[in-house]
Amino acid sequence: MKHIVLATLTTASLMASSLVDTATNAGLMPIPESKTELLKLIDNPKNPITEEKVELGKKLFFDPRLSKSGFISCNSCHNLSEGGDDGISAAVGHKWTTNPHNLNSPTVYNAVFASSQFWDGRDPDLEKQAQGPIQAAPEMAATKEHVVKTVNSMPEYVRAFKKAYGKNVKVDFEKITDTIASFERTLVTPSRFDDFMNGCPSAMSKAEKKGMQTFIDKGCATCHNGVALGGSMQMFELTGKYKYAKGDFKGDANGLVKVPTLRNLSSTAPYFHNGGTYSLKEAIIEMGRIQLGVKITKSEAASIETFLKTLDGRKPHMLVPMLPASTSTTPKPNLN
Repeated sequence: MKHIVLATLTTASLMASSLVDTATNAGLMPIPESKTELLKLIDNPKNPITEEKVELGKKLFFDPRLSKSGFISCNSCHNLSEGGDDGISAAVGHKWTTNPHNLNSPTVYNAVFASSQFWDGRDPDLEKQAQGPIQAAPEMAATKEHVVKTVNSMPEYVRAFKKAYGKNVKVDFEKITDTIASFERTLVTPSRFDDFMNGCPSAMSKAEKKGMQTFIDKGCATCHNGVALGGSMQMFELTGKYKYAKGDFKGDANGLVKVPTLRNLSSTAPYFHNGGTYSLKEAIIEMGRIQLGVKITKSEAASIETFLKTLDGRKPHMLVPMLPASTSTTPKPNLN
């Protein structure tokens, strides 16, 4: 009996190893277990991650006073207590304005692994991306001057910047958004998929492994690859017309659209750039039709969905930061 059990375990390990090889060859990559290796992936040499920057960036991420209204923070649209997004089909910002292009808020979790930011990929990294929503009229609607004046009006923030960057730091708009990006770079969510890819065969069930193979066989990994299982720029509507089309968004100048990450899909509905459907099975079938030119059956979609749920990650536990008190020079909320 002992020999039978050992033989069974060996066979299972070999099969798992074969699937890992297949996934690796298809371009799927895990979040590294090693903190050193992970840091190599998430760090920006021009804006090195430090504990002081991350803690300060977290406060700024949660601070609604950076917005014109004093009501909207980064966390408003990228809710870290859920999926790192807002759960609605089109983002809502200043004066309850719906995104004019019917675009939703991508998750900030694992955004660091994407090769570009925004649905049209216009910014190369999180540092540059952090500047956009703060200034966008339909989002936080603030000016650079408002943000700089707000942060510098609070001695606690000024002291924190000096601690993070040195006593001669100039707390300007770019330094503020760089600091927010430092925090966002740490928002990674390792999952059972990563455990499996990193050498733990039992981390995924037989059904989940079958779904992973189906995912690869159907061609989904053609676009959904890398550590994020997404994040690159690809053509949209390659083999069919997207049936949930609305708004005027056409991607970048070349018609390319950012491929969303497949991590944490259970908590990031609705799906697609304009939140076309809340059904993950339907999203899978639609992608097969319009991107791969293949028919994905309901049973195949269910199998792929089973695999995709292994990408639901372990979100970093954090306490909501206590923010500095406003002072007499802190800009007042402006709802207009």
